[in-house]
Amino acid sequence: HTHSHTHTHTHWTQLSVQFRSGSLRFCSQSPTFSRCALPLICSSLLGPQVQQILSEFQLKTEELKEVMRRMQHEMNRGLRLETHEEASVKMLPTYVCSTPEGSEVGDFLALDLGGTNFRVMLVKVGGDEERSFKVETKHQMYSIPEDAMTGTAEMLFDYIAECMSDFLDKHHIKHKKLPLGFTFSFPVRHEDLDKGILLNWTKGFKASGAEGNNVVGLLRDAIKRRGDFEMHVVAMVNDTVATMISCYYEDRSCEVGMIVGTGCNACYMEEMRTVELVEGEEGRMCVNTEWGAFGDKGELEDFRLEYDRVVDEASINPGQQLYEKLISGKYMGELVRLVLMKLVNENLLFNGEASELLKTRGSFETRFVSQVESDSGDRKQIYNILSSLGLLPSELDCDIVQLVCENISTRSAHMCGAGLAGIINQMREQRRQDTLKITVGVDGSVYKLHPYFCDRFHKVVRELTPHCDITFLQSEEGSGRGAALISAVACKMAAYMLTQ
Repeated sequence: HTHSHTHTHTHWTQLSVQFRSGSLRFCSQSPTFSRCALPLICSSLLGPQVQQILSEFQLKTEELKEVMRRMQHEMNRGLRLETHEEASVKMLPTYVCSTPEGSEVGDFLALDLGGTNFRVMLVKVGGDEERSFKVETKHQMYSIPEDAMTGTAEMLFDYIAECMSDFLDKHHIKHKKLPLGFTFSFPVRHEDLDKGILLNWTKGFKASGAEGNNVVGLLRDAIKRRGDFEMHVVAMVNDTVATMISCYYEDRSCEVGMIVGTGCNACYMEEMRTVELVEGEEGRMCVNTEWGAFGDKGELEDFRLEYDRVVDEASINPGQQLYEKLISGKYMGELVRLVLMKLVNENLLFNGEASELLKTRGSFETRFVSQVESDSGDRKQIYNILSSLGLLPSELDCDIVQLVCENISTRSAHMCGAGLAGIINQMREQRRQDTLKITVGVDGSVYKLHPYFCDRFHKVVRELTPHCDITFLQSEEGSGRGAALISAVACKMAAYMLTQ
């Protein structure tokens, strides 16, 4: 089994599980992981029915290899002209080619739209003797009201322009016409660095009148409608690309960017000769895989469980982003809730009685998954979360809930790892290298905040990519900073073009 199920009980050498008939005790084994402490509550104490239900989430190495193979197959279909249309993994060219050199200087504005929050940043890129460049940022977060997310495109972009106006006022820079880089974390078909058509919304966005339109145009129009400031929009990039670029500044071998947060996606530097959608054979271009849609053509049916189907059917985009729905933070808590409800209905949890809150869609938040798995071993955190949901759990209930969280977040990490392994093997094959040394820049709340996600994820990626030496870099301020750095590069390129 690939999952050596590890646990968070750091302080126990003995584990006592209360049963109505008295108590059972057994000694723990020594810790198997550096950070995760003891192995799980021996699942044999939980009874075969609970084990049976949870075993569906446990993927063997062979199964993960199969996911990886299918991912690579779909990626190649997305890259090729004749199969691109029907491929689920769109492999969108980003027009980000050579990675930047640290010589862009000046002030840039960066916008970041991709989740429930929207950020505006002022980035000062300055020369620095030591490292040849320096990046400083000031930023402000604005939350996007529900009606802007699901109303019209005009409403959404007017709100964005309003936030920009507010930010420029606060920093007294409204009189300047700054170059702007826009991180836009949705599937876009680019025609150039500053021009791209929104293919479809994801992650709960639904604003009408945006799909099929040039996103930069929508932003420019909204800025014009306001008329109180000017901006020079020079680049639009996906958040995965911005993350990769941002990490590239710390580590020159960073050629993959990945996000595991509200959504899940990855990009990487592909050989131009294989990017058939763009003319040219020389060098490399960054490709936005949009791998969240992997499975939308049926490639994951044998891995999707009843809970995944319920989550999908209740979502704003049924049948779409099926791989993302197995992994990302937008759906993880709800998957846990559905499994808990199944256990209650089978009379295996909470004495067979669910509270009204537990029966409510969305009540088990994804952050609860992290908190449950971070429990120090006294079950206090687990107990508090469950009682906030109107439940009165026994110790055994707490342990079962922890197991459920662990199984679901582990499947997420392993599924995600299989996808990334597909990308890295693709890069090694295309480059015809015996060994590939590569750095992956990663961002996103699930990767950063879940206590064990990254360990479980790294382990699977490395298991599935022999002959690859992989470094993982956690991006700081990735999205905004990367967008600003790319606009700095774009400005330099534009200036260069003019002088030619």
